[in-house]
Amino acid sequence: MQENIQEEVLSWLEIFNQYPQLKTLVALTALIVIAALANWLVKHILVRGFYSVLKRVGGAGQNDFGVIKRLSNIVPALIITSSIGIVPGLSETLVTIIKNVSGGFIILTIALALGAVLEIVNMLYMRRQAAHIKPIKGYIQIIKIIIYALATILIVATLIDRSPLILLSGLGAMAAVLMLIFQDTLLSLVASVQISSGDMIRVGDWIEMPQLNADGDVIDIALHTVRIQNWDKTITTIPTKRFISDSFKNWRGMQESGGRRIKRSLYLDQQSIHFLTEAELEHVKRFTLLEGYFDDKIDELNQWNERHVKASKGGTLDSRRLTNIGTFRAYIERYLKNNPKIHQTGMTLMVRQLSPTSEGLPIELYCFTTTTAWGEFESIQSDIFDHLLAIAPEFNLRVYQAPSGSDMRALGMQINSEQPHL
Repeated sequence: MQENIQEEVLSWLEIFNQYPQLKTLVALTALIVIAALANWLVKHILVRGFYSVLKRVGGAGQNDFGVIKRLSNIVPALIITSSIGIVPGLSETLVTIIKNVSGGFIILTIALALGAVLEIVNMLYMRRQAAHIKPIKGYIQIIKIIIYALATILIVATLIDRSPLILLSGLGAMAAVLMLIFQDTLLSLVASVQISSGDMIRVGDWIEMPQLNADGDVIDIALHTVRIQNWDKTITTIPTKRFISDSFKNWRGMQESGGRRIKRSLYLDQQSIHFLTEAELEHVKRFTLLEGYFDDKIDELNQWNERHVKASKGGTLDSRRLTNIGTFRAYIERYLKNNPKIHQTGMTLMVRQLSPTSEGLPIELYCFTTTTAWGEFESIQSDIFDHLLAIAPEFNLRVYQAPSGSDMRALGMQINSEQPHL
């Protein structure tokens, strides 16, 4: 039996000696099979076992598995690099080319694995509670650019079988060109550092930038761009450097304060403003919110009139009296102070009269709600003005409104009815 095996081996060796190309093909096939088998063993046995250990110890994620899989691709490349020289029949030039290509593949795999590791670092950092205050995604992208740039130089140097120092020395002459190519990247890097150090924007901030049609929440801060989801659910992508060169409004201060400002005016018809008559005074005294107001106000007016009006030649015409608009302002202020949805301390609360306009006399409400949620804020503001618009006639005040078509038609009908019939 042993003699038969030896004879078979000798016969195969004679065939290989007669056909050297077949010998080379068989050797290459064997090398590829060994490399593929090593890749399979590493991925399906060692990598999966290592991943299961990591998952039990610290809870490895899917990204960690991707990093390990990338690194496992180095094994077949190392086998080919170290064994390609013993394959018979290959020229030195071809062996050198295969070694250089395998070396470049190893460098590329390591660079991609390092990039994946940086993504894991960013993902772990974003799990922190305060990670949105100072995101590191921009810095991670800078490091990845540096790694990929160095990897590119090393890959090119490996493929042409030259020292990478030769390529680096040649880059000095291309510095101006590179700065021109990476101008946006450099400007974005400076802007990212300024944004992070100055805490200008964070993920989740409400940003308003009218010149770029951006009004919504920041959903991503990267090296080159900041993505904002507008209220209509569209996405606006803004270059990072624009947040340094252009002005924008950040509503974070309002959100953190816990109160949102109401600054809105009620326009009253100035012809409806007058002194209160006795009947009107008795009517408005029925308002619960105005209890105590009239006693103090009437005492104040009487004291002023006693000191100034008696010596005046104008008699009672120039005396101070209660007005319907002043009483209405007092009512609004007390209404706001008794509203549980309006901040009562620590934030401004006032009702003021602005300069008269052609649209009427503005009575402005300036206060802050106890919530910053948009929907709740609009509901509170609407409820307040619903009440004020409805109750203004109780003070014999008319809310201003420009004449509409129905007003002009009613006026025309009134004129026609007053004309004598022929």
